Amino acid sequence: MKIGICAPSTPLSRDDAARVDALARAKYPGAQLVWHEQCFGEAGHFAGDDAARLAAFTGLANDPGIDAIWFARGGYGAARIAQDAVRGLGNAARGKIYLGYSDGGNLLGALYQAGIGFPVHGPMVRDIRRTGGEAAVRRALDWMTRREPSALEPGLIAGQKYAAFNLMTLAMMVGTPIMPDLSGHVLIIEEVSEYLYAFDRAMFNVMTYLADKGIAGLRLGRVGDIPENDRPFGEDEAAIAQRWCARSGIAYLGRADIGHDGDNKIVPFALATASARQ
Repeated sequence: MKIGICAPSTPLSRDDAARVDALARAKYPGAQLVWHEQCFGEAGHFAGDDAARLAAFTGLANDPGIDAIWFARGGYGAARIAQDAVRGLGNAARGKIYLGYSDGGNLLGALYQAGIGFPVHGPMVRDIRRTGGEAAVRRALDWMTRREPSALEPGLIAGQKYAAFNLMTLAMMVGTPIMPDLSGHVLIIEEVSEYLYAFDRAMFNVMTYLADKGIAGLRLGRVGDIPENDRPFGEDEAAIAQRWCARSGIAYLGRADIGHDGDNKIVPFALATASARQ
């Protein structure tokens, strides 16, 4: 299996790439990681300018010899190329897995909206640096190479449709051309490094938008590294989510095992099945 790696947002260090490549060679002899040089480029905040990031993504996605696309890391930048990326994809891009999360959700959403490939919310290459990072990387490779069921978020139910996003990423997507149709889906969200008032504000935006869109419910992943405000907000993340679900008429379905951490589990978009739930 050939797994193409690009950085639609921010750059990856060569040290991180070397660690992940060594792990893959030792533990996954049937997998070949194809590192696009663009991963290591820099143009201000970004892993190369918009044209370079777009060309790397579409080049790998349109390569019939590549089986999956793995995003190197998040940050910010994928939204700037998502629409052009979808327009630039041909038939070879339609059968591939696309794996990432955080800012990469912009591309996952755009691909899902366009009906291209198999978008998957799950660990990225850069997660090798996290506590539990090797397990996170292995979880991604386990799922890409053999659809290992233990890598999946454990609450996925066969026959139900799913999608998963970072909340702030999703809040910026609603109302744009890359926002997918989530009717009939259970939406799973996670967040990191945001004040609770900002989490509440984003929930207002997303849940108001989704109130009449026919989603099947909301599950809440981990909300980590919450900054301390100058005064207590008065609600935790679960209370915020439950309140906005009640106000929007959307079922709150409890917690989920995803987040910006080494324990982040895999959530394939679309219909879950009994075997690999994808």
